[in-house]
Amino acid sequence: MTVITPADILPLDAYERVRPQTRAAIIALKRNRRLAVGPHVTVFFECRDTMLYQIHEMLRAEKGGAAQLEGELEAYNSLIPNGGELIATLMIEIDDEGLRHRVLSGLGGIEESIALEVDGEAVAARPETDVERTTADGKTSSVHFLHFPFTPAQIERFRRPGARVVFTVSHPGYGHMAVLPPATMAALAGDFS
Repeated sequence: MTVITPADILPLDAYERVRPQTRAAIIALKRNRRLAVGPHVTVFFECRDTMLYQIHEMLRAEKGGAAQLEGELEAYNSLIPNGGELIATLMIEIDDEGLRHRVLSGLGGIEESIALEVDGEAVAARPETDVERTTADGKTSSVHFLHFPFTPAQIERFRRPGARVVFTVSHPGYGHMAVLPPATMAALAGDFS
């Protein structure tokens, strides 16, 4: 996949003019790239378009201009699939602050217990290592960035009609799974080049 460069970034005033249409398009795109896994986890499979949108939104929110852009490109380009992987943002979403603290405190290392199973064969998640996501006392972050590196044979099986792909979390404190629906499978197949 092509990385995002400064040439891809619209000036803030130009982005403001197209933002409503861009936002609507991204919402539609994300519909088939979102997966609920159990009661608290939502997974968003990322692509170049979602990252380009995220960079524009960060620049809009923080108004850091050119000085901010380099850091945003560095952070978000690493979340664009390279043609042989899927990349997901995993969010542990709990509105109640007390419950959220209790749940996150019991999920240390969750990022090491995640896989995609393609017709029964596990593709283990490789978490981003830019920041430690689990504290020394065992509390995990509510956001994790995960890479799923596929072999060519696994990509072929993923793309095969009728393939069964399951997102699994096997952490002792959160054992849940979700089958990827056909629309999600079709959307993600395009992430492999």
